[in-house]
Amino acid sequence: MSKEILINITPQETRVAILENGMVHDLYIERSRSRGLVGNVYKGKVVRVLPGMEAAFVEIGLEKAAFLHVSDVANMNDQGETAHIVQLLRDGQEILVQVIKDQLGTKGARLTTNITIPSRYLVFMPNADNIGVSSRIENEEERERLKNELLAQEHRIQDAGYILRTAAEVADKDAIASDIKYLNRLWENINRPSDIKAGNAIHKDLPLYLRVLRDMVDEDIEVIRVDSRETSNVMLEFAEKYVPEVADFIEHYPGERPVFDLHGVEDEIQKGLERKVQLKSGGYLIIDQTEAMTTIDVNTGAYVGSRNLEETIFKTNLEAAQGIARQLRLRNLGGIIILDFIDMTEPEHKRQVMRALEKALEKDHARTSICEVSSLGLVEMTRKRTRESLEHVLCGSCPTCEGRGTIKTAETVCYEIFREILREARQFDAKELLVLAAQDVVDLLVDEESSSLAELEAFIGIPIKFQVEALFTQEQFDVVIL
Repeated sequence: MSKEILINITPQETRVAILENGMVHDLYIERSRSRGLVGNVYKGKVVRVLPGMEAAFVEIGLEKAAFLHVSDVANMNDQGETAHIVQLLRDGQEILVQVIKDQLGTKGARLTTNITIPSRYLVFMPNADNIGVSSRIENEEERERLKNELLAQEHRIQDAGYILRTAAEVADKDAIASDIKYLNRLWENINRPSDIKAGNAIHKDLPLYLRVLRDMVDEDIEVIRVDSRETSNVMLEFAEKYVPEVADFIEHYPGERPVFDLHGVEDEIQKGLERKVQLKSGGYLIIDQTEAMTTIDVNTGAYVGSRNLEETIFKTNLEAAQGIARQLRLRNLGGIIILDFIDMTEPEHKRQVMRALEKALEKDHARTSICEVSSLGLVEMTRKRTRESLEHVLCGSCPTCEGRGTIKTAETVCYEIFREILREARQFDAKELLVLAAQDVVDLLVDEESSSLAELEAFIGIPIKFQVEALFTQEQFDVVIL
């Protein structure tokens, strides 16, 4: 598999697209006015302990107080597994916390006191004392070798924990030693004396274009194209100092045509915001995001197959499994996800579709968990959500429908106006009524509903006039007493 990373830089925004075999699979967007907070370390102040929820709200200088659950408090194990939040925290207490989940919608950021600091090959855990190895390194001998190499490092902090990342598989002793020294310096800077006021950031994670070098480069990478010379120089400098094996892949793109246009990324971003996703066979997916969950419905569409219905359904579902895995990454969909594959009668077909889905999700950096097909023919899964989805980053709620996705028909609004006219006529002594409404509603009132309007006018004994309000949405109207 060939892998390319494209980086588009503007003063206001950094965008990163990861292409696998020429297709966009991951998109990351970071705006200078609203940078993500995940990985940032703050000196926080507990503002409210909630015994009923086994959690606390912590002030870290954001609009909303952040949320800290008892399971994310570092010294919980010292108190035993049954430790309660009131045993660990108190109102007004100052604590060192790290953001593990950005503010999403109406929810504040989520915190932990289990600080983790990543480098290229390691994750340093000052509040732990174990050595771990990435689950992506499957060879048992290799896992043991890496552990022993780390244990032999003289600069390693003895009572702290470390995780060897996937990239460590190709690192030598010197590279790991260099990473340990870097992490030690970083931790000394974070774990400073108490002269810093609560609510202030002590450590901020790297900007997106540098996190790419630290977290997203693996053995499949062929090139990292950056359309800003200044940024590519900064990246090159950073790479030579901390991740020298990555430096050769960094390349400045000087072309006049935007790098995202050249590789079709802009088109993929637009498609990633659409509800309907076309599959090559003629089938399609319908993706609906809500606050509680995301649902994905699979349909055969124009695909009729060549053998029989069951074979057609099976092939559509197999293709949909690949498409779903790609869309989850492209749109960064997280939380609870319900997949409605087309009903299959053959148990072997069901098994193969599930295996295809699991295999397609292996490359996903976010942790996923999949349940087997339910009795209703649905597949339930979860995908770890740490940042906003593509739709939430790029879009806002429609001011007309307020996020519902539908608006009342002109006919429905007409009947609401009739009821409002009756209310006004009974309540007030009016000589004349003026109805202000959108063009389509007024057209319907004076055309198809003209006879109903005449009956209403005769019933209340008051003349009714109409005026089109160009700025009104279809649902808006006003009945004015003259």
